[in-house]
Amino acid sequence: MILQDRIRLLSRLGRYMLDGDGPWEQAKKKAFLQNGWFIPEFIELAVKNIATKFLTASDLMEWTAHYKVQNTTSTPKNVGIVMAGNIPLVGFHDLISVFVSGHTAIIKPSSKDGVLTKELVDVLTNWNPDVNGLVRFSEMLKDCDAYIATGSNNTSRYFEYYFGKYPHIIRRNKTSVAVLVGNETRHELEELAGDVYQFFGLGCRNVTKLYVPLGYQFEPLLRAFEKYNYLADHHKYKNNYDYNLALHMLNNKFYMTNGSILLIEDGSLFSPFSQVNYEYYASRDQLLASLYHNQNIQGIVEKGHIPFGQAQSPDLFDYPDRLDIMEFLQSL
Repeated sequence: MILQDRIRLLSRLGRYMLDGDGPWEQAKKKAFLQNGWFIPEFIELAVKNIATKFLTASDLMEWTAHYKVQNTTSTPKNVGIVMAGNIPLVGFHDLISVFVSGHTAIIKPSSKDGVLTKELVDVLTNWNPDVNGLVRFSEMLKDCDAYIATGSNNTSRYFEYYFGKYPHIIRRNKTSVAVLVGNETRHELEELAGDVYQFFGLGCRNVTKLYVPLGYQFEPLLRAFEKYNYLADHHKYKNNYDYNLALHMLNNKFYMTNGSILLIEDGSLFSPFSQVNYEYYASRDQLLASLYHNQNIQGIVEKGHIPFGQAQSPDLFDYPDRLDIMEFLQSL
């Protein structure tokens, strides 16, 4: 299958994902039943982001042209992909990277996200049976030539043990932060709310830490964040919120809340579900310089970096962990 065929298939898949064909609708419902965190709203958000940011013909052609991807790969490799399951279709970028590179993707899906990717690969295979030789699923990733694995800091140690002697990309815990200056509009704060709440805060692109200037007034932010107060009705999310709230009350810890999110002054980049940490800063320039080189940070949301509301809408060049997958694949 030449590159143009692969691009045509992927762009057709993007249109299919947005059209809402019957089997695809059933797959999305099944994914929600399998994983209660995958509510229909967030499945649709993930689908829209992938279809419009990853799977348009123009974006795919620009992306592959940048890397001078050849029509065919003379020495295709078997690339094992260990997918995460924190948000819907979170490993799809890895799949299409291997696919357009001309290598063979051997996928171990997460048990938490075992429906959507398989359905989309089935659709591609129905359109072109040659896909069956380029993408397959396996619970055991043995004898691959290279590996791309995503997990927590704990699982990364196992990945290093099993895959360390092969070419590999191993991703660990990452999170995103936002830097506020105090003059943000109501609209900007509501957009920031999406960066915090979407996917219940489970993704590495979710903002879990706010940096604010000294004397910052939190009331406008808390009011703007009420846009997502309805998520407090979700029992899994509410259980986390109630648990963290009880801990802070028992420990006599100062907190702020709007009923769906807890704001806690804490130096940690990572925060529990339903909580966002904040920290005061004196110099924005010095802060940004330190954040940019922090290996635990996936993205920085602020007026000079990722626009408010766009943290969950990466394009094809915006790689997880800032590790260039295409460059890695071309080096094999």
